[in-house]
Amino acid sequence: MQGLSTQEAQQRLQQYGVNKLPDKAPPSAPVIFIRQFKSPFIYVLLAAAIVSYFLGQTINSFFILLVLFLNAFIGTIQEFSAAKAAEALKNMVPFHASVYRDGTIVRLPTEELVPGDLVQLVSGDKVPADIHLTRSKNLIVDESMLTGESQPQQKAASDPLQYEQQGGQSAEYNSQDDSHPITERKDVVFAGTIVTHGRCEGIVTDTGVNTEIGHIAHDVTGTEDTKPPLLLRLEKFTVRITYSIVILIVILFLITLARGDDLSQVFLMGVALAVSAIPEGLPAAITVALAIGMRRMANKGVIVRKLVAVESLGSCTYIASDKTGTLTVNEMTIRQIATPDGKQYSVTGEGLDLHGEIKDESGQLANGDSGIKPLIIAGTLANESTLECVDGEWSGNGDHVDLAFLVACNKYGLDHRQILNSNQEISNIPYESENAYSASVRNVDGLPTLFIKGSVEKLLEFSTLAPDNTPLHKEAVTQQMQQMAKQGYRVMGLGYKPLQNDGMEPQQELCNIVFLGIVGMLDPLRPQVQEAIAQCREADIQVAMVTGDHPNTAQAIAKEMGLQQADQPLTGAQISALSALVDSPQKAMSEEEFDREVAKHHVFARVEPRQKKRLVDSLKHQGEFVAVTGDGVNDAPALHAAHVGVAMGKRGTDVARESSDLIITDDNFASIVEGVKQGRIVYNNIRKVVFLLISTGAAEITLFILSILMGLPLPLLPIQLLWLNLVTNGLQDVALAFEPEEGNELKRKPRHPDEPVFDRLMIERVIINAIVMGCLAFAVFKVQLSLGLSIEAARNITLLQMVLFENIHVFNSRSEHKSIFKQAFLGNPFLIFGMFAAQAVHIMALYTDGISDILQLQPVTFNQWVELLGIALILIIVDEVHKLWRKHRPL
Repeated sequence: MQGLSTQEAQQRLQQYGVNKLPDKAPPSAPVIFIRQFKSPFIYVLLAAAIVSYFLGQTINSFFILLVLFLNAFIGTIQEFSAAKAAEALKNMVPFHASVYRDGTIVRLPTEELVPGDLVQLVSGDKVPADIHLTRSKNLIVDESMLTGESQPQQKAASDPLQYEQQGGQSAEYNSQDDSHPITERKDVVFAGTIVTHGRCEGIVTDTGVNTEIGHIAHDVTGTEDTKPPLLLRLEKFTVRITYSIVILIVILFLITLARGDDLSQVFLMGVALAVSAIPEGLPAAITVALAIGMRRMANKGVIVRKLVAVESLGSCTYIASDKTGTLTVNEMTIRQIATPDGKQYSVTGEGLDLHGEIKDESGQLANGDSGIKPLIIAGTLANESTLECVDGEWSGNGDHVDLAFLVACNKYGLDHRQILNSNQEISNIPYESENAYSASVRNVDGLPTLFIKGSVEKLLEFSTLAPDNTPLHKEAVTQQMQQMAKQGYRVMGLGYKPLQNDGMEPQQELCNIVFLGIVGMLDPLRPQVQEAIAQCREADIQVAMVTGDHPNTAQAIAKEMGLQQADQPLTGAQISALSALVDSPQKAMSEEEFDREVAKHHVFARVEPRQKKRLVDSLKHQGEFVAVTGDGVNDAPALHAAHVGVAMGKRGTDVARESSDLIITDDNFASIVEGVKQGRIVYNNIRKVVFLLISTGAAEITLFILSILMGLPLPLLPIQLLWLNLVTNGLQDVALAFEPEEGNELKRKPRHPDEPVFDRLMIERVIINAIVMGCLAFAVFKVQLSLGLSIEAARNITLLQMVLFENIHVFNSRSEHKSIFKQAFLGNPFLIFGMFAAQAVHIMALYTDGISDILQLQPVTFNQWVELLGIALILIIVDEVHKLWRKHRPL
């Protein structure tokens, strides 16, 4: 099998284009700019501008429009940057396919596939293009996303001779008949579908827009993105706040109108106050905060597929993690070998290093030892991986367990490539997790022979004979297995069987197997795992290990990483037995009793995929907010059932990644914990933005209410309110989304997923700060009038006071718990820039002709500015006292 040459593939790539569906392009900057005006609040402000113009207030009308365009410009920059950042994340974990190029199978990005490529697919792969099957084995494909049929479809190769007649060279071969429905084309697999079982090879017939899914791509790309629940809740919250403020403004409108104020000024005051107080920019600011969170997670190796996961991670109370590759490094190395006659062998070397040795109990090299040679050969032939030397370096492709057997073959002194080439495969049983074994029928000296490897328990069910053809002592083998497992080894058994037929139906030959022995493999823990589990414990997050390994192995690994000390793991068989009691007509066990039994354990061994989903359901019944890791096609149900599904980026199958909310690029458990931390940071920053916008708006309302009740003139003109809103909230609210971690995110309990953003703590802080700002600003306004200053001068001072208040208040917003004096002042450069920029722009307006005339501003002395700054700093003292009081009297 040669496949295409690299040169031919490049020519076809130029001819047919990349194998990629047309993505829904992110909105352009002009579209985002126009979208800024699609808001009821903006409609009101536009109406106010029109009314102002006809009332003869041309300057007011112009300024309202100017503020609208400036706000739209700022919003466009923020949203456009966020959209670009989210778009960039899509390409960080590309899909790959196994393709024959230049006679060698390689892993290539699916975008590089071209018509004529010979592709190999296995269980869990996402089909990368429309492919005509030339070979298949027990192939079942989920085509529901294309056909709508929930039942997976069986597929089979037809007319494979054409490929053979071409001498193994791929051609631009298309056997599809468009007159037949998709469901009837059994020899074709279609782009976007999922291989749920079996293996196959086939020739790519169509790529990109020419595939079946490409024909309907415009329907896919035209769908609207679903908003995350947090954003929906905040939008509802904004609407409720809006109604409350509008009612209040109507009351103020009627009061000021009743006392004889100018109708046009009263009208514009109501509109301007509404726009200033209502947090209409909150959804956009939250979107930016979520996008920043996604980018930060990506920098930590966590790719967010669904925006909801950014906020969901902050609620995580339970992580159910795979062992292999997540808690361990996924570099399997065979370290021990035992045969049924009781002989023990040790193996040196690590990973893909072929320079290790196999020694017997006396320390002598075992090369040539006939006692383990059949076992070594069986592990080599019942194998689906490839191990090749490229430029002097050995590299493997395939499962790490299979690679470990190929390495062991070379350590024994045999060349695995020679063994594979001289014993051609007739048929096979691919590894599937529900089977827990794989097998291959090989032509050995002209006779079909079945070789099998898998879990020891499963092989003992099939085996009856020892290598010397005497009855197998299964109890002795079980004892050997348990001894290895207690030392933390992953234990596997091997066997073989000479066949009396052609070997084309290997599934029927799984009996009377000759059991050759067992091997113990080590997969060392990742260095960061113990620290990460300790962090989870401190963050009140429970961690469980869910593995298919033997219970003794699972227990030994759990002790090493500090997960648990003495509890026996709960096995998959026990889970099924308990589930049967719950589901029985007699209800021999209640759901609550089952949940209590599950809650006793944090290590689950020999767990199958359906049992894993049952565990997830039980944890959810217990009130846990569950994150689950998975990498295989059969993990999809558990990933779907979990609140947060986490797939592995390196070894994860395509279907697991498609079913997940997050993808861990380095397959490292510590990255999951880092993702939880970043999720909490994002949620905290969202609360900071909400607090800033709501409290400053409430302060402005307070100022106006006090002035009206005391019979004073309006403390600020409508134009001045618009200006205040522009120079403060326009930059500072989004700058809060860039806040770094406070350092205690993993030292606090997870928040409840239904916890409202506007909770008791938020309400308390908003009321206190709004009253302080509003009352002090009112006092400043009243004192200025009592000193004989004109109304214009008093408003000028009051506006500067409010600008200073909101500049200072942004520092109070940086933390709900941590003192401002314990935070790094330069920890958020964006915030510092926003604060100084807001103050600089306002001071510039005081001294700029034209702007100062429109806003009715005038310069202030340095002493006046210092006095107003001193008043503004009172806000810090109040908030610090409140934090200190709350520290000793927690909510």
